[in-house]
Amino acid sequence: MSKEVKRYLVTAALPYANGPVHIGHLAGCYLPADIYVRFLKEKGKDVVFICGSDEHGVPITIKAKKEGITPQQVVDKYDGIMKNAFKEFGIDFSYYGRTSSKTHHDTAQEFFKTLYDKGVFKEEITQQYFDVDANQFLADRYITGTCPRCGNPNAYGDQCEKCGTALSPTDLINPKSALSGNVPVLKDTKNWFLPMGEIQQTEQFQQYIKRFENWKSNIKGQCNSWLNEGLQNRAMTRDLDWGVPVPIEGADGKVLYVWFDAPIGYISATKEFFEKGNSDSVEGPWIKWWQDDETALVHFIGKDNIVFHAIIFPMMLMTHGEYILPSNVPANEFLNLEGDKISTSRNWAVWLHEYLIDFPERQDELRYVLTSIAPETKDSEFTWKDYQTRVNSELVSIFGNFVNRVLVLCDKYYGGIVPSVSGNYTDEKLVAASSLCSDQVQKNLQEMNENLEVIKLRDALSNFINVARAGNKFLADTEPWKLIKTDEESVKKILFDALQICAKLAIASKPFLPHTAGKLTSMLNLNNLNWNQLNEETILNFGHQLGKAEILYKQVEDEEINKQLIRLDEIKKANSQQAPITQSLQELKPHIHYEDFEKLDLRVGKVVEAEKVPKADKLLKLTVDLGFEKRTILSGIAEYYQPEELLGKLVTVVANLAPRKIRGIESQGMLLMAGNDFGKLFSVGPDQDIEPGSVVK
Repeated sequence: MSKEVKRYLVTAALPYANGPVHIGHLAGCYLPADIYVRFLKEKGKDVVFICGSDEHGVPITIKAKKEGITPQQVVDKYDGIMKNAFKEFGIDFSYYGRTSSKTHHDTAQEFFKTLYDKGVFKEEITQQYFDVDANQFLADRYITGTCPRCGNPNAYGDQCEKCGTALSPTDLINPKSALSGNVPVLKDTKNWFLPMGEIQQTEQFQQYIKRFENWKSNIKGQCNSWLNEGLQNRAMTRDLDWGVPVPIEGADGKVLYVWFDAPIGYISATKEFFEKGNSDSVEGPWIKWWQDDETALVHFIGKDNIVFHAIIFPMMLMTHGEYILPSNVPANEFLNLEGDKISTSRNWAVWLHEYLIDFPERQDELRYVLTSIAPETKDSEFTWKDYQTRVNSELVSIFGNFVNRVLVLCDKYYGGIVPSVSGNYTDEKLVAASSLCSDQVQKNLQEMNENLEVIKLRDALSNFINVARAGNKFLADTEPWKLIKTDEESVKKILFDALQICAKLAIASKPFLPHTAGKLTSMLNLNNLNWNQLNEETILNFGHQLGKAEILYKQVEDEEINKQLIRLDEIKKANSQQAPITQSLQELKPHIHYEDFEKLDLRVGKVVEAEKVPKADKLLKLTVDLGFEKRTILSGIAEYYQPEELLGKLVTVVANLAPRKIRGIESQGMLLMAGNDFGKLFSVGPDQDIEPGSVVK
């Protein structure tokens, strides 16, 4: 970039709104982006952090077909789940948009039309795979087959997710339709192509790719591999009925290619951020953030999105002519789970919304573990035992233990007031311990800052925990709980110095562990801490009243981990089991008489409100409309449903069940649910619209 950076526009890959967020997504881009953004803000930089739901991908339509609902219903459901999970976890987006919004449709169409009017696209009639049984053309992700490069039998028509190779559908060996499973046929169709091969040769693109030299090795290597092979033209339109309509004549029944449409979502979400008045903390208008070369554009993505963000989207931007190009594209590799690749289709994942149910108020523990194993340059692995070890041996035993010991001793000896210190240490042992600790603290804080600047987050987190290690060693070397009997003045100095380390940990934890930072700041009774204070010797002054000491982290118990391992084991068994599911269902209960069944009053209800019950992991509080009245019903289904998933859903209610108080709330009925031995639970309700209050017979 030719000018000094005045602002940072940071984006995180738009997640497909066809399923929840899992830990692989978090480790890949959302958590690294959030840490970097929080760091920039601590440094006083102007930052806008943009994300949103990608709602036009083929996976959306596949999900809709499988569930027998519309694509809009799919994206509405998962947009809410993802947005709420991100917020509770602590991913602090400036704005989270949706590519189904009018602003996005207008922006994407205007962008396409600009390139079309400039003559950028090549109009071509090509042969595309067509499913005769489904009577439709097949978009890239509707076709699977064997990757010609690595032999992966489950590659998609646009990309092999195993080796990362960008593909065209005709590259696949033994292609199959994802709709019918049949072998598709080739049929003529017209589309508009981005001439990537021509753009690759332009002086502007050649100047742009010089930026790769300063990017991570995994990004540079993958991009250079594509460029060395020579880029091929890629169609920017598709024969689909779900997406942004192509805004030109002769394009009826066609929509924009999702990888043309989706990255423009960063632009449309930025527009909405400023237009909706959410931008009080930063200077507008939105154009300045996209069209001023004093802005650094940074895309956080996963390994499988590198080509789109480092090559295709920049080509779109430069041919448009009015937009800045990415300053950096820090992509991470893949995170595996317990020795196997995370897979949405096989349910082999740790889902964020389920983690937040099973481990309430443990957001920072997961943030810490995922950052410490982040797949920054190569694939890494999450295991529950490692999670337990890192939380217990590092967060609990090092960071939490240090802070707790310091505050408890200050409370015990000085009534929670920062002690007044009359001079320096005189004992040689104390002088040596203090000097060693001070050197280690400042060295690690400096390295942490440097690593955050260049987005080496694993190393930065290691620096952070080393500061707490140095504090613990300082206490172990000086033993103030023993020294208090013979040298009270030195103990005051020891605890005074230890409190300064606590304050620096409170500041340094802000990017990594925001929930902890808030808690520790409250315990120290500090306000307006800022990053520059990391270089100051004294943050807490004599006579300052400290807050109440609390435990920062709790031990993760074997029982909690075993529950997760059992769940994964059940998923593995379910995936490998070939026998019909009925073989694992529970045996029938003893016979009842018709008169017993006749006593039940089963009614159709509609869920109009849903919320979690505080401090009750399994309970949801529902308001159900029975037509003639609304009932409050408590249901133990929080492990299986997020509240927003149930809104508007028709359910079957046992309407004449005697009311019962649960957690101080009167439950006025019960929902009928169906479950199996694989940990699945499904609502038993009408499969079509019917009036609330209707009798179920």
